[in-house]
Amino acid sequence: MEFIENAINKAFINHELAASQLYQHRLIINDQKRQLFVQNSLQDELDTCTDFFISVAFVTQAGLCFLKTHFADLAKKGIRGRLITSNYLAFNNPDVFRSLLEIKNIDVRILEQEGFHIKGYLFKQADYHSMIIGSSNLTANALKKNIEWNVRLTSLENGELLIDAKRELEKMWHDATTLTAQWVADYSKVWSATSKEIVQTKVEEDQAVYSIIRPNSMQQVALENLTKLRNEGGRKGLVISATGTGKTYLSAFDVRNAEPTQMLFIVHREQILKSARDTFKKVLGGPDEDFGILSGNSKDISAKYLFATIQTISKQTTLDSFLTDAFDYILIDEVHKAGASSYHKVINHFKPNFLLGMTATPERTDDFNIFELFDYNIAYEIRLQEALEEDLLCPFHYFGVTDYENNGAVIEEATKFNNLVAEDRVKFIIEKIKYYGVSRHKIKGLVFCSRKEEASTLSDMFNIRGYHTAYLSGDDTIEYRENVIADLEKGDLDYIFTVDIFNEGIDIPSVNQIIMLRQTQSSIIFIQQLGRGLRKHPSKEYVTVIDFIGNYKNNYMIPMALSGDVNQNKDSLRRDTFETNYISGISSINFEAIAKERIFKSIDAAKLDSMRSIRSSYIKLKNRLNRIPLLSDFFEQKSLDPYLIVSGKVNSINTYYDFLLKMDDNADKISNLENKYLMIISREFLTGVRKHDPLLLSEMIKGTMFTRKSIQSLFESNGLDAQTRTVDSVLNTLNLSFFTGTLAEIYQGAELIQADEIIRLSEGMRKSLSNNIYFKLLLEDLLSTCLKKSDAYDTKKLLTPYQKYRRRDVIRILHWDKQLVDQNIGGYVRKGNEFAIFITLHKGEAFSGAMMAYEDELISPDLLKWYTKASRSIKSPESQAMLNYDKTNLGIHVFMKKSDDEGTDFYYLGRVAPIKDSIKELHKPTNDGKTKSVVEMHLRFLEAIDYKLYKYLINTI
Repeated sequence: MEFIENAINKAFINHELAASQLYQHRLIINDQKRQLFVQNSLQDELDTCTDFFISVAFVTQAGLCFLKTHFADLAKKGIRGRLITSNYLAFNNPDVFRSLLEIKNIDVRILEQEGFHIKGYLFKQADYHSMIIGSSNLTANALKKNIEWNVRLTSLENGELLIDAKRELEKMWHDATTLTAQWVADYSKVWSATSKEIVQTKVEEDQAVYSIIRPNSMQQVALENLTKLRNEGGRKGLVISATGTGKTYLSAFDVRNAEPTQMLFIVHREQILKSARDTFKKVLGGPDEDFGILSGNSKDISAKYLFATIQTISKQTTLDSFLTDAFDYILIDEVHKAGASSYHKVINHFKPNFLLGMTATPERTDDFNIFELFDYNIAYEIRLQEALEEDLLCPFHYFGVTDYENNGAVIEEATKFNNLVAEDRVKFIIEKIKYYGVSRHKIKGLVFCSRKEEASTLSDMFNIRGYHTAYLSGDDTIEYRENVIADLEKGDLDYIFTVDIFNEGIDIPSVNQIIMLRQTQSSIIFIQQLGRGLRKHPSKEYVTVIDFIGNYKNNYMIPMALSGDVNQNKDSLRRDTFETNYISGISSINFEAIAKERIFKSIDAAKLDSMRSIRSSYIKLKNRLNRIPLLSDFFEQKSLDPYLIVSGKVNSINTYYDFLLKMDDNADKISNLENKYLMIISREFLTGVRKHDPLLLSEMIKGTMFTRKSIQSLFESNGLDAQTRTVDSVLNTLNLSFFTGTLAEIYQGAELIQADEIIRLSEGMRKSLSNNIYFKLLLEDLLSTCLKKSDAYDTKKLLTPYQKYRRRDVIRILHWDKQLVDQNIGGYVRKGNEFAIFITLHKGEAFSGAMMAYEDELISPDLLKWYTKASRSIKSPESQAMLNYDKTNLGIHVFMKKSDDEGTDFYYLGRVAPIKDSIKELHKPTNDGKTKSVVEMHLRFLEAIDYKLYKYLINTI
């Protein structure tokens, strides 16, 4: 009752009051900038409920896609729910009713009454009910895009509002018709002529839009940039554009603008030639003889616009038949392949007025510099996220599902062929495919497999089960491939099974389902395969992507590919897995619970900070920039977390200078002392946890001297905490007096400042800045990067919820005078009114790092069961402090990590208050067979933990 009352007081009387988020009443809206969406509230409620009742007038297939993985997870727990919808205005397509029939743990009824316009969602939670009532139907636009207002309300069982709502729902349920396959069949037959006319008109409008030959928003900007580049004397240009955004049309528009006498278009596969030629013909117009093909079967070398395969044009006999200035405009499609010798031969032979390269993925694994090839002239760049934001691509719904498991054995890299094509696995795959479905229920799908024999056999097994499928590999002729693709486009085939020949360079716009039955080899290939379905087409509203996730070591690449976050920070990848709001538009990313855990396991095991991985990121960035990157470049280009370079985990590299020495790219030399300065700043401030320290240093290297009062003014002017104890903490850190133990020994003699009445840089630092320009450059770059990384932290708070901190960071930020060695902190530490608790939830079966097994437990998003250290009693100081919490004004902060596999950093979960009645002394067994006293208590979070982070922390395979 107390929590419900607190929620009412906060919502309706005083917003500054504290209340548990579980019980809060709140407004639910869609806000793209803050990444707040109605879908998330529904997903969170479903994940914790024991029963649900949804009543909405309108439902779409795309709307269901936002919730399907959550329904599937509920089904595994034996939880069912009910849904009432309508046939009002014939809005609901028969296809959505077919999709609902596939969700076996939802009972569905249709209220066939005029004016049914309800939008309500009711959830039974463990000890309360929650309701979301407002404007949102169960459609993709309503859940993520539209301007919507909904109110979340909570109630105990006897609340009048709840009783009234349940009574009305039960009345509607009694009056409604049960959804059956026969009802859907009947509804389809009588689906009103008006509805058919609306749909037909919509299709005709879509087709009309697609038939208009004009640049889209991306192409228009790119064309302006290309024209400007040529006007400024540029002879080469590179366009980086996500698959499906219309690169071929863009190049045709640019050729129309450039008006070349003769043009050469180079592709790497013959089946692309005709499509490219037809596109150019639509845009440029002119007689057929102007458009020729140069390939193994055709030699139209005199055509004004020549479309050639690289295999044919690169033959020496072919090149010899062309003068070097035969073409004044040359285009190379999929130009990331241009590192091959065949491309070099062609590029070196011809001297066009302009050379255009196009690719969705300029990154290479062989260190070839695509950017250098095009004089570093990036005319335009748009990646997946931006393309979705600009509505250039078809929306997609990605489902990361759990692959087949038999007697504890899960599909993995070494799985035998017989298990990949086992009858039970095929049955399992088909069930998942049917459950997650396709737009408009007419399948046109591509299935990517791990090996040829698997693809071929699965195709046969699907055919036996009534599907119409074909298998394609690189062994098939071009003509056969084109015929199979045409059969898929016409609807004569449901699926094409393949291994990797459709990763790029193929255009099947009507594809509406992508199935991935293989491990992710690279984020580039993942996006290439996903991109096969992202072209817009009037036959589909969205693309379904079903990724069967086994125990693959490369699973960590999935969130990397979907988010576009390649900085290789493990915490970022974890967050991109349990919090997927980063995807733009009305697309969605959904993981089944066990599939999500498999990704977390892969992230934990991945060696993302290896020298090989860091070197690869460095070379890619250097190639793009055409210079030695600064440390800040890694952050700005989102290519690598700079802290990974200088963390000291790789070959004793403690500074960016150390790394540049390894790369043999250092522009000059610095002294050991100067490198030590860089090491201290890198280790202590590059995590970004406190902005004060690098900010003050940045001002001081400009020659500014400070007093404590002027430091406070500096902090206040930058919106930072400027308490006296904060200033003292910063000064203690910069003059190194904070550090103790091993760190004090390592840092000794490299004090950054002198802190007397006048605060200035240390003498050694001043001399270095005066005498070594290169050191100054490295220092300024490092401090700039520290400040940029600190933007992720809330400057209005000492500690930012859900960010990660090391133990010594916490001690420093909470204003301890001296660092405490991690081993001495153990599970918690207290000084004055600040109490910091550090918890590792899953310690592993072989854990031996403590005297006894501590069974700390997150009971709910707002409740923690916690134990003191061994040999503590109810009379121990920490127990007494908890018992007298109301009188002591104690600030109790909780930091938590899932397991030691996550490293040494802890998520900050917020402040807690002890529940006095729960505090009790116990005796528990120790490692030596004895028992010791310990105090157990429940701690209530003042603000409930973000639900997705809570689920991540408590779940384990």
